[in-house]
Amino acid sequence: MENKIAEKRKACHLTQSQVAKAVNIGERLYQSYEYGKVIPSVLVAIQIAKVLKTTVEELYPD
Repeated sequence: MENKIAEKRKACHLTQSQVAKAVNIGERLYQSYEYGKVIPSVLVAIQIAKVLKTTVEELYPD
């Protein structure tokens, strides 16, 4: 599923590792979300959105 996680993360000047730590998940799991291989649970998506100062709707516009 296409998303804008990487775009929003880069705009916040954060690394994948920093976001993963902030959300309390493994870096590989976070990468799978960012690359669209896995869709995060609603709770994790909300946490990622908070860290990236955006909304879940902006991360997953479709």
